[in-house]
Amino acid sequence: MYESEESMRKETMEYNYDWNIWTIMENASKSRDGSVKEYENLIRYVPNFKGILEAFIKQGEPGIKFLKLVAKYTNDCLTARERGKKLAITTFCFSGTILYAMDIQPISVEPWTVFGTFVLKRGTAEYLDYTSELGFTETSCSAQRGFLGAALGGLSVRPDFAIMDTAGVCDSNANSFSFLSTYLDIPLFQLNYPPTLTGEKARDYHRADFKALISFLEEQTGKKLDVSSLKETLEESKKQDELSIELMDLQSLVPSPMPPIFDLMVYAGKFMMSGKKELTELLQSMVNKVKENAKQGISGTHSGKEKIRALMCYIDHYTTDARFWQWMDEQDISSTSILYNFWQKGSIVARGHELDGYSIDTTNFDTMLDSLAAQNSRQPMIKQIRGPYDSPSMWLDDTAAMAKVMNVDMIIYIGTMGCRNTWGMVKPFTRDLEKMGYPTLVVFADAFDDRVASWETVRDKISEFIKVRKIKS
Repeated sequence: MYESEESMRKETMEYNYDWNIWTIMENASKSRDGSVKEYENLIRYVPNFKGILEAFIKQGEPGIKFLKLVAKYTNDCLTARERGKKLAITTFCFSGTILYAMDIQPISVEPWTVFGTFVLKRGTAEYLDYTSELGFTETSCSAQRGFLGAALGGLSVRPDFAIMDTAGVCDSNANSFSFLSTYLDIPLFQLNYPPTLTGEKARDYHRADFKALISFLEEQTGKKLDVSSLKETLEESKKQDELSIELMDLQSLVPSPMPPIFDLMVYAGKFMMSGKKELTELLQSMVNKVKENAKQGISGTHSGKEKIRALMCYIDHYTTDARFWQWMDEQDISSTSILYNFWQKGSIVARGHELDGYSIDTTNFDTMLDSLAAQNSRQPMIKQIRGPYDSPSMWLDDTAAMAKVMNVDMIIYIGTMGCRNTWGMVKPFTRDLEKMGYPTLVVFADAFDDRVASWETVRDKISEFIKVRKIKS
């Protein structure tokens, strides 16, 4: 336990947060290993987890594979040290490809927060508040503070070092990792970014930055980078990009044959296991399912119908039991998200914006470094929120490009109270989208903290907007 004058309730301190989440996910991943009858009987004995279980189980093989991927990821984080691996605590907008290539286990803060908001009926409120008790600002991003509260309170495995990506994009992100590394007294490496994505100067800057990162990782692990391992991991990531491109192509069909929750499964999988075979298998299963729906000419919603096509222009809503996606499904709303678009060259969104897209080249060490840098700089939000919202290749451009190719009927903004970079420009951003003909709703809520605005309030605001603006496909 780390020394602190503050403490959480005794009940909260009873079990480690990460161990608690892992046990739930591990059991969830095994719930459909038996017969349908066995599963139906099991559900009666776990009423608190019925909602979140069925949100994924009803998706068939892809949903079950996703639960197994999460179970493996959480287990890998908990057991890394006993397996001789170093633990790097990092953020969702840093691709874990390089870490897996160097046999380092990434602990991605935001997915770990979402695990708690999904499966714990009490949510992560106490962990959020605990960070403030320790001296961290309560107006910072709740996506990080949910898990950081557990980490700072000694209720998780202790990371060996921290990696922060492109700090200038999000000051809240930067402050979180700076506070964490100081409080836990662990080394911190900060990647940066040039103002442009392409060109010789940007390439050289990124290449030098990643060389410095690799030197840092080699120093922390005591091991040199195995170039063959890097190539193997990048080749696996390349397969994942190809499958993601195929999914996005399919999603653009009318009606969209992709279930709403697949959007979450794609980006969550990428945030946790980029470059790992488990993600490739999940994406292939999803492609197979979506192709089957497309062949039948039906929507990916449970009814097979599509009433509205929506785009989440920032993040989704992570309330208990994944009720956001279940509600979208019940309302026959096909949804997509900026988080789902990683700007691979060849994707439907990158067509016409080819310079913005990236591809993976494993020809030699320098091309692999360039590929890592390009992949990282196109991560969701890193690409969009690195400067003025209406500059070329940034938030407005990317949102408009995705809205066009996905033929959406409405756009929704949801963030957190800590998203200062977007709150500062969301009004003119919304006005510009409306001028383009896209009804755009700004929801004043926190996607990770229902105390700011309950899920029911968020749901009613979206429903009201649809009714008042008479939105339909």
